[in-house]
Amino acid sequence: MRPLQLVACLAFAMAAPAAFAQSAPSADGGNLENGHLLTYTCQGCHGIANYKNAYPNYRVPKIGGQPVPYLVNALTEYRNGTRTHPTMEAQAQSFSDQDIADIAAFLSSLQK
Repeated sequence: MRPLQLVACLAFAMAAPAAFAQSAPSADGGNLENGHLLTYTCQGCHGIANYKNAYPNYRVPKIGGQPVPYLVNALTEYRNGTRTHPTMEAQAQSFSDQDIADIAAFLSSLQK
């Protein structure tokens, strides 16, 4: 892990708990605490401002603060193979519907 990535991950890990002090389900049915745990690897790409993937070279979008329906739809489409990206498909295939709801609830609770 590069130093900049480590700093970004540490900053996220320290700031995120304040964003979801309760572990109760969100209004959308997702569990914020479990969503935080499940998004650990997501921050390696999506949590770094202006990050670009090496291959293929493209800008990685920030996903914090996106609406729950958008996040649920995107992850479900990656899981089902109707939206394609090798890394995202591999990640999403391991998620249950509840995992996706938890991830979407947590990510949508973050500020853009």
